[in-house]
Amino acid sequence: MIGNPLTVDRLGNFDGQGVLCLHGPLTIENVMLFQSAIRREQNSDTVILDLSEVPYIDSSGLGSLVSAYVSRQKAGRKVALTGVNERVLHLFEVTRTDTLFLMFDTIDHALEALSGAAQA
Repeated sequence: MIGNPLTVDRLGNFDGQGVLCLHGPLTIENVMLFQSAIRREQNSDTVILDLSEVPYIDSSGLGSLVSAYVSRQKAGRKVALTGVNERVLHLFEVTRTDTLFLMFDTIDHALEALSGAAQA
């Protein structure tokens, strides 16, 4: 049984941008849940993943994030992250994956920036 389960809440679609809020660690035990949630967002131009309640990510979780990035990139779509804590940011920096993702402090900042980019 998973000690700290992951839940994924869909906030909705805002002008072609799907917003998913993750609660709990993204690990090998729950990576399939994340992958299913990201697949459901295939029609969104950008998927914004709010990680403000993700305390840590293991290597499987990181692999699933990178896989989502690659799949969406090939389809001409994006992944953006919000609320990345220091521990998770350090993981991205050490593995040099920090440059793959658009990162914002909050969902509102991401929506504002990405909506402005779409209109430009």
